[in-house]
Amino acid sequence: MPTRDLATIRALYKLPLPDLMFKAQQAHRLHHDPAGVQLCTLQSIKTGRCPEDCKYCPQASRYDTAVDPEPLMDTSSVVAAARAARAGGASRFCMGAAWREVRDGPQFDSVLETVSGVAALGLEVCCTLGMLTAEQAGRLRQAGCAVYNHNLDTSREYYPSIITTRTYDERLSTLAAVREAGLQVCSGGILGMGESVEDRLKLLAELANLEPQPDSVPINALVPVEGTPLAEREPVDIFEFVRVIATARILMPKAMVRLSAGRTAMSEEAQALCFLAGANSIFLGDKLLTTPNPERSEDLELLARLGMHPLAAGEPEGASSRA
Repeated sequence: MPTRDLATIRALYKLPLPDLMFKAQQAHRLHHDPAGVQLCTLQSIKTGRCPEDCKYCPQASRYDTAVDPEPLMDTSSVVAAARAARAGGASRFCMGAAWREVRDGPQFDSVLETVSGVAALGLEVCCTLGMLTAEQAGRLRQAGCAVYNHNLDTSREYYPSIITTRTYDERLSTLAAVREAGLQVCSGGILGMGESVEDRLKLLAELANLEPQPDSVPINALVPVEGTPLAEREPVDIFEFVRVIATARILMPKAMVRLSAGRTAMSEEAQALCFLAGANSIFLGDKLLTTPNPERSEDLELLARLGMHPLAAGEPEGASSRA
């Protein structure tokens, strides 16, 4: 297991880029198919009117954005979307609801029914519904959910500059509840919110020191949205972004490292660098909850040009025979 203290992580991140990429490739090939990419689809099943104050999020009710609130989708509509996602090549279907926390009752019962319906299609089901208890996480698992996403977003120190309506420890408690229920943990962060490089490294340290480590680590580039407090932020430097991907791969070698939001602002060459740095998962579809995402056809064409291929649903994510 790699050393995960901050000084070591800092030294790793600051390596000459060829050296850092080489180490990331070594770690990647030990545990994954180096040409395999997990294709996921993210569906917003309840949009807007969120009481949180996350400064990056257009779904927060306190910000004046172009996002129109939408009620919780019914099961048949979500299952139809999941069926279309499967036909388009996705092996994981993620469902997000703009809730602060999961509350027992008819809406959660509806989500559980939806999870069962999507799982019956043979897709790996992931949910991101806000905070929840271990008992609620257990109900999700019984319904067929395999993964729960709950991002830490940034370092503990910078977090209060981005969110004040939920504490960092509450996020960690949710991750602990997810693990207790036997679900896989998906947790990562967002780059480009005004944080320092040190904040990014502290985020990676926080994730890498979780026991056990996350199964999936989404790395997002901020998508500035008009009406949110971060609307005027400059894009994160692509080489800094690639360094974070590579460092995450080395620190969490068995995890799926997901190249998530912000890809529309990246060139194909930049995305290819991210794959070389160890990213092995992307989201398909023209939208990630409420923000733009590359067209599915563009993604599949890029993977084909790179000689890479989608991982099938349920395909092992362990060491490749080609490592």
